[in-house]
Amino acid sequence: MNTRIRFTLIALTVVVALLIGCASEVEVTHEASEARGQPAEEPPAGEPVVEPAAAPTAIPPVGDGEGQSDDYTLTSFPSRPNRLIVKNAELKLTVNDTDVAIDRTTQIAADSAGYIISSRVWYEEWLGENYKHASITIGVPVDQFERAMRRLRNLALRVVDESASGQDVTDEYVDLQSRLGNLEATRDRIREFLDQAQTIEESLRINEELAAIEEQIEEVQGRMNYLFDRAAYSTITIQIDPELPQPTPAPTPTPAPPIPPWTPSQTARQAGGTLSAILRVVTRLATETAIWLGIVVLPLLGPPALFVWLVLRWSNRRSRAKRQSP
Repeated sequence: MNTRIRFTLIALTVVVALLIGCASEVEVTHEASEARGQPAEEPPAGEPVVEPAAAPTAIPPVGDGEGQSDDYTLTSFPSRPNRLIVKNAELKLTVNDTDVAIDRTTQIAADSAGYIISSRVWYEEWLGENYKHASITIGVPVDQFERAMRRLRNLALRVVDESASGQDVTDEYVDLQSRLGNLEATRDRIREFLDQAQTIEESLRINEELAAIEEQIEEVQGRMNYLFDRAAYSTITIQIDPELPQPTPAPTPTPAPPIPPWTPSQTARQAGGTLSAILRVVTRLATETAIWLGIVVLPLLGPPALFVWLVLRWSNRRSRAKRQSP
């Protein structure tokens, strides 16, 4: 009977500890959110700057049913960075030689204390020839991000496309810190209960609870490490394409205009129009000639012509009179 009562008290204690931990997590998260609402100086580029450790949170101990203590156990949380920014960038480059660009990209990653995350090479046909293409993803320290981007741009004949993005994971990291502290405090309490267990059945059940808590702790720690590492190293994906020759356009023959069909009526109209135009021209020339003769030629040449005519007439009469006289 005492064993059953003791086990019931232990189970209730575990539930109470979990509830207290959740309440503490909500409170710490709310305080962290308010603190983030205040302006703060941006940290310099590079390894995330670490603040001093957050103030430890007091967790009241839970008794085993025989008495409780007024002391509090302090659980210290790990320090957190000012901001955790996960940077990603993508570059699409057109280069003169794909193999040379791949080698230089690898060298840039090594010079930046980074590493190759993934790489892919493929060939595409163009104008009867195969051209090599590549896609490389590298990770570089965050303080080498801008320098690596400048060096990668210099590899290209031209930068076809460039994009960069950043994801702030500070809120998630702070929440994980709070959750980790509460889980560790709960784990320590369960270990104390495990030491106080008096039967194998109690030990097994408490150990199951302890294993579940430790599994959650490992998941939280793994996620925190992942976020910290992703913020410490930026990811750059580079697509390398060769310069492709432009095809020579083939000359296009000029099409001959089609011969229109012959229509007698249209030909007759064209002939009539031509005759009318000729008559108009002749009439105009005759009219203009008459006007010039009447105004210019007759006044100038009329008197001399009349004089010559009179002289010739007089001469003819005289010659005729001489022939008639005996």
